[in-house]
Amino acid sequence: MHRRLALATAATLCGALALTACGSSGSGSDAAGPAAGPVKLTFWSWTPNMDKVAAIWNAAHPDIQVSVQKQASGDDLVTKTITAAKAGNAPDLLQAEYQALPTLVSNDVLADIAKQTAGTKDRFAAGVWQQVTLGSDAVYAVPEDTAPLALYYRQDLFQQYGLKVPTTWAEFADAARQLKQKDPAKALTTFSANDSGLFAGLAQQAGAKWWTSSGETWKVGIDDAAGKKVADFWGGLVKEGAIDNQPMYTPAWSKALNDGSQIAWVSAVWAPGVFTSSAPDTKGKWAIAPLPQWNAGESVTGSWGGSTTGVTTGAAKAGHADAAAQFATWLNTDPEAVAALVKEAGIYPAATAAQSGGALAAAPEFFANQPDFYTQAAAIAKNTAPAAWGPNVNVAYSTFKDAFGKAAQEKGDFSAALTAMQQATVADLKKNGFKTEG
Repeated sequence: MHRRLALATAATLCGALALTACGSSGSGSDAAGPAAGPVKLTFWSWTPNMDKVAAIWNAAHPDIQVSVQKQASGDDLVTKTITAAKAGNAPDLLQAEYQALPTLVSNDVLADIAKQTAGTKDRFAAGVWQQVTLGSDAVYAVPEDTAPLALYYRQDLFQQYGLKVPTTWAEFADAARQLKQKDPAKALTTFSANDSGLFAGLAQQAGAKWWTSSGETWKVGIDDAAGKKVADFWGGLVKEGAIDNQPMYTPAWSKALNDGSQIAWVSAVWAPGVFTSSAPDTKGKWAIAPLPQWNAGESVTGSWGGSTTGVTTGAAKAGHADAAAQFATWLNTDPEAVAALVKEAGIYPAATAAQSGGALAAAPEFFANQPDFYTQAAAIAKNTAPAAWGPNVNVAYSTFKDAFGKAAQEKGDFSAALTAMQQATVADLKKNGFKTEG
């Protein structure tokens, strides 16, 4: 369930196309007209057992048959798809991470399926749906799965050390300091710079808009006030030694979770799978809680992962946009289809009606102590803040790892690291011919 957000598309593939100048050629209905016999669609996806889910569709829709071709995720799939589209042999349907959509649209890979998906919007959280529209009237994909951020904490150790589950980031910082005072060998959590998606989700919760567009002009706001607030908060905790500064997903990190040296983790809804492998001895000791808020009484979260199902411009040109959009909508909204995705692929569905009950009625085995796990997760996901992605997420994420990695290890200036992200991202846009503002 854990999908890393390491999008990295070769800069040369981005071209000099602005978002609003692309993607329109493949929109609309099946202009080419249906071919004789059943419509045969290809679907590139990395989701495990997607072929089993497609088989359900195929059995009920003899006139539209979908063939799933398993692909790698992230940068490999984005680069491969853009190359295939330029050669005229892209698939009809494509699984794509949210932050990859602007790059794919800028390269004229994804069709506008707003007409075919009319009435689908209300089945998803507003912040999730906004990510497939890119802030416009166009719709470039149907949300498939999502990964709302939450706070995971050790119930037993919070009780042992008399810590209150924080509801605000100020309380989170206080809990980190209290734990250090009571047991210097422990840390509430760590700040990690080896997965850019977590920081992006935290900035998203704070209201950051990293990329916005107007006409053919892009504006980058990575180091805006919201982003700086998040950077200064975590940088301050690292500098004073209130939390750890080591990366996640290492043997040392897993050991810290497993032996109780770290007793909380800001993560997404896929965290139970990570706990199962990284901290097996702590089964039944963790609980999920809403992400701490910047202002008391609010209820906003960010996201760390997730993907969509898009229809390519190639499918539209071949006259298959309607059929492909029909499958994409079914896959991500039909109760039987979504239940199959949960069972066969282990995803957390983006469709709000499927986020609790049904296939998710029982808590993950690792969280058997919290039977309402998915009910709480659904309540958290409902208030996912919108994210603003651009055509060169790869540059921003790569710079984050370098700049924040150094700042974390040296307990240095996180705000300066954020500015480095801003400058590198703007410079790359200009280098590749995009119009920029500011």
